[in-house]
Amino acid sequence: MFSDVYDVIVVGAGHAGSEAAAAAANMGSKTLLITMNLQNIAQMSCNPAMGGIAKGQIVREIDALGGYSGIVSDTSAIQFKMLNKSKGPAMWSPRVQSDRMRFAEDWRMLLEGTPNLDFYQEMVSGLLIEGNQVVGVKTSLGVEVKAKSVVLTNGTFLNGLIHIGDKNFGGGRAGEKAAKGITEQLVDLGFDSGRMKTGTPPRVDGRSLDYTKMTEQPGDENPEKFSYLDVTKPLAKQRSCHMTYTSELVHDLLREGFDRSPMFNGRIKSLGPRYCPSIEDKINRFADKDRHQLFIEPEGWNTCEVYVNGFSTSLPEDVQFKALRSVAGFENVKFFRPGYAIEYDYFPPTQLKHTLETKLISGLYFAGQINGTTGYEEAASQGLMAGINASLKVQEKEAFTLKRDEAYIGVLIDDLITKGTEEPYRMFTSRAEYRTLLRQDNADLRLTPKGFEIGLASEKRLRRMEEKHEAAEKFVTFFEETSVKPEEINPILESKNSSAVKQSGKLFKIFARPNIEMEDVRKVDSVEQYIQDNNLDREVIEQAEIQVKYSGYIAKEKNNADKLSRLEYVKIPENFDYSKIKSMSFEAREKLKKIQPTTVSQASRISGVSPNDISVLLVYMGR
Repeated sequence: MFSDVYDVIVVGAGHAGSEAAAAAANMGSKTLLITMNLQNIAQMSCNPAMGGIAKGQIVREIDALGGYSGIVSDTSAIQFKMLNKSKGPAMWSPRVQSDRMRFAEDWRMLLEGTPNLDFYQEMVSGLLIEGNQVVGVKTSLGVEVKAKSVVLTNGTFLNGLIHIGDKNFGGGRAGEKAAKGITEQLVDLGFDSGRMKTGTPPRVDGRSLDYTKMTEQPGDENPEKFSYLDVTKPLAKQRSCHMTYTSELVHDLLREGFDRSPMFNGRIKSLGPRYCPSIEDKINRFADKDRHQLFIEPEGWNTCEVYVNGFSTSLPEDVQFKALRSVAGFENVKFFRPGYAIEYDYFPPTQLKHTLETKLISGLYFAGQINGTTGYEEAASQGLMAGINASLKVQEKEAFTLKRDEAYIGVLIDDLITKGTEEPYRMFTSRAEYRTLLRQDNADLRLTPKGFEIGLASEKRLRRMEEKHEAAEKFVTFFEETSVKPEEINPILESKNSSAVKQSGKLFKIFARPNIEMEDVRKVDSVEQYIQDNNLDREVIEQAEIQVKYSGYIAKEKNNADKLSRLEYVKIPENFDYSKIKSMSFEAREKLKKIQPTTVSQASRISGVSPNDISVLLVYMGR
């Protein structure tokens, strides 16, 4: 049936699996994507949205490297917002509201149009292992498919258990069965496994809601987009979301069901996402708050199905329904389906290398929720990196990794494999110590050359990035070299309550003032003339503005990153024997032995390893 040996087999076609399959195939590897249901490729299991705080930066990074998530997010968007615009550019985060059905369809069309990629619908029940090398997979029907590498992206399907009140049943998500066999085999092979929990809110009939009692949440007046390529366009029209609130009455009604809640009666023992708690968890943990926000998100352009963001719950269906009917605007609500919680198996990610290859089995990669993360974007970025590295390994090329000062993806993977996680991991800007360098506007400048070098980003993408970079640099030079007279600039400065100048000076110095923005300096004739003469687009103008206004911060952070990165180049030999270093703390020796860091810098980030332990390690290594 499968006579060929595939270079890469990807198990699971969620966000991680889709990116992994696309990356491996686009890099020339013969790839097979196996999933339990081909109709559910890139399904948005939870909220119909991509991006958000720090997550938007990840989507931009995936796009810059040559992945598909940014393109699909643009083609299926119904609303675009740039979050945190009132803060500095390091905090700006793009987010789209998505058409759930179009998102999955566009992903499938892109995958079907990808050379070197085959599809097969079946449940993978085990791996084919020879020695410490993966050589393929086995399906529930007993079909064996040979491969040189395998990427597992099982999401919430590994022994998934769905909870609604005091009822529970096996399933990977609503209406789909759980995957059996893989966890048990991996544990037999020596892997540690654990359980995690996530949840989802009810979906309701938008025709039954009274939006006049809610606050409208429109998209940006001048929407942008995710992909750096010109194959997508910003939205010309958008759909609004809405906001409403719970109340003390809603909370009281929800509390009536707490004795039947699997979260509180002991049925659910695993940890859920701290930063996206269920509504019952919010009420329990934040008892002093008399209301919580709910965001009412349409699931597409034409469907009436609505996602109730902020009301994730595993309470009994009757309790969910009764409580929601007491929310303003929901008095006559009709359910499409109730919310539920799901428990599933994961594998602590400290068992992985930076490439996302497992330490125990050569050629086996883990990506997505199997590593303990939560969120489409975190999963997609891991899938991309696992697909890239599986392909490179098969082609006997050098592995591809990203450092913490190069990408949020680098922060994510380093956090996972160095620190591990005991609760669903979610990316935040605060996790990145170099977030001024890792902005959403410059992901292409940071990563497209790397994507091109490994054979994933196209030459067209690289040329577009180079043109943007060159145009922005020239625009900055224009500000550095062009002077402006007091009579021209002072009226603009006075209108912004900024002190006037007495003599001509360079525009760069004026523009660098905290309260002076691009729209202000564009009132200077020479600036607007330069923009028109050079046909500068929004991306170039924004990039130049950031370089002018934040050049000092950027240079300082770059300098700090360069200093700390020196330890990244101090390699620790493979299978280093830490037991010989008696002057190192026992805890540090145990942690280092377990995680086996590849560099001294990574070792320094492990919980329980002190600066003194690192000093001892450097002395022992003769550094």
